[in-house]
Amino acid sequence: MSKILLLLILAMMIVHLIKPLGLPGLKRRSDFWKLALIALAAVSLTILLRGE
Repeated sequence: MSKILLLLILAMMIVHLIKPLGLPGLKRRSDFWKLALIALAAVSLTILLRGE
């Protein structure tokens, strides 16, 4: 589950570098680091919930 989530967010980061997504807080290309923080939080939460 965490690998799929990580790949999905990585794909979003690549797309965002090419053409910004236009979501609130993600209007500029330089905002791709925010997606990295979201990915880190999501993967950490997934690992904590699974108890590995």
